[in-house]
Order: sequence, then structure tokens, then C-alpha cells
Amino acid sequence: MNHKFKNVLNGTPQPIPPIWFMRQAGRYHSHYQKLRKKYSFEQLCKTPELATEVACGPILDFDYDVAILFSDILFPLELFGLDLSYKPGPVFGNYLQPGDENKTISVDKIQEELSFQSEAMALTRKALPDNKSLVGFVGGPWTILSYGLNMKNEVKIDVPSIGDHVEKLLYDHLFPILKKNIEMQLNAGAEIVYIFDTNSVQLEKRYFLDHYINKIKNELFLTFEKKIAYFSKNQSFYHQEISKINDMRLAGVVYSGDIGFNDFLTKKRDFFVQGNFSPNSLLKPHDDYLHDFELFVDSLKSVNMSQISGYICSLNHGVLPKTPEENVRHFIGTIRNKFSLMD
Repeated sequence: MNHKFKNVLNGTPQPIPPIWFMRQAGRYHSHYQKLRKKYSFEQLCKTPELATEVACGPILDFDYDVAILFSDILFPLELFGLDLSYKPGPVFGNYLQPGDENKTISVDKIQEELSFQSEAMALTRKALPDNKSLVGFVGGPWTILSYGLNMKNEVKIDVPSIGDHVEKLLYDHLFPILKKNIEMQLNAGAEIVYIFDTNSVQLEKRYFLDHYINKIKNELFLTFEKKIAYFSKNQSFYHQEISKINDMRLAGVVYSGDIGFNDFLTKKRDFFVQGNFSPNSLLKPHDDYLHDFELFVDSLKSVNMSQISGYICSLNHGVLPKTPEENVRHFIGTIRNKFSLMD
């Protein structure tokens, strides 16, 4: 286990934070691109040896502190009989329909169909150096369902108005599937599991906070206490009273907003905060990136990192395709150097 990541999970202040990025194993990386010339995305995900090779690539090339399972959030939809392929993004041959909520999906089927993730997790843990950490991930329940229903990001949704079958699919099917999926990843070697809930931005604020998040808290966060980190693009999650988030017993949150990061970071909390450099800044030509990077570092200088409990230096979303590797390498090395000088 990475000692800096261990400190984050234990709430131990430290001058130099751990660093890892969402989508750090992906299209920007030349190592990944070489593998994609030989294998499909599905092959890379569903062949544990290949998934291990992809996950370990950025650790070896960039020296991130944390590796993440290489997979995709949408594979649980195949349990419903959806025809899913990647070209390179997800393409569906069919979508969820009324009546699909009546299907029976057994625990044994979940375990069998998603076993490639458990195998990849175990192999990745064996392949990683002892001083690197390993995390898993699943999609947020609504995010997965919205893809399965072909609902676009710009839609604002009050779920009960759509129909009973949608809530039944969400709460009676996807929650149990994800509960088992998380359990499998933790048992296979993940130190924590992230829930990436990007499309929860679609949900109307009151429904999101009073119903959806409360359900996730009771069914997932509290079931795996201090083993879940949560990411949402629905900013109302981060604007709650900090005590409400503390009560969720999360390991951490990925802060997705563009503003308010330092204020959120310095609140009295018992979970880590991850973020908050812009993927769009990381994507820029190197000189333009450097300008944004210095602004980011200057902003963090106002925070006494030696007194901050739980910070992971990262992005507010995932690495974008065509991001220059030069920028990634500079970010990791320079953050470590600058923070060591702040100590």
C-alpha cells in the first residue's frame, strides 16, 4: 500500500499528497494506444492479463501513487441483455424497456458475469509494486441506468414522473448489482471503491438529495463504511452541510466543481477530498498548461497542507484524450517537489 494514500485514508495530515487521475489508463497514453492497435477495448477490459497490463502502464511510466482497475462502468447493463459495444465510446444495439424491471438477476449471475473484474483486480495487485495502492470503481446507479435508457446528459429529470419501471430498475436491480460488484472488488484486493456518478447531474435537486442520495447512503455507503469514495457532477452534493456528508461514512469524495474547492477542503470533515485541477488545462499546449498549473499551485499555497486531513492531488474529472504526456509527467513531479518545499 502507498504510504501517502494510507495516510489519506487514516486522516493523517502530510505535506506531500498522493497523486492519481481518473482515466489515467486510457487514450492519452502511448502505452495504451499501442495495446489498442492489437486489441479491442472489450478485450482489454475482459481479459484480466490485458486489463492488468493497462492498469500498470501509467504507474510505470508516470509514477502515480495509486492504480485503478481497468474496466468500464457500463458492463452491468449486459446483465439485462443489452447489446453493448465500444467504437470507441459505448454503442447500444438495444435499450432498457418497460418490463425489464421484471427480470430476475441472481447473485450467482452477477458474480459470474463480472468475474473478469475480480480476476483483473487480483492480478493487478500482484503486478503492482508494494508501495503502490490499488482502487476499484463502479458507475453510479443513476449514471448506469441513464445510459441504459438512452437519456442524454442535458436532460433534467424528476425520476418518479418517468414511470414506476424506472425506479424499480434503479432500486430493485441496479443497487443490488452494484452492492455485489463492490463487494467482489474489495474481496479481490481493492483498498477502496469509487462510485463515479457523472450523470447524476441530470437529477432534480430535491429528488437527488432527499431520495436518491439517501438511498445510496443506506444501501451502499453505510454497507461498505469508509470503503467508498463518491464522485458526482450534481453540485448540490457538495453544497450540503458538511455534517450530512460526514454522516455518510465515506472514505472520500472527488470534488467536481470549478469553484469553492479550497473552502470545501478546509471544512471539518472525516473523509478525504480529491481534486481539483482542470482536465481542460492539462490538455493545453505545454506553455499554456504551465500558466494554469502555476495558478493552481498558488491557490493551494493558501492552505496549510500539514494541517489538512485527507487530500489527494488530482483532477476534477478524468484525463482527456490527446492530453500531452509531457504535462502529466510535469504535474506529478512538480507537485511533489513544490509540496515538499512548502513543508
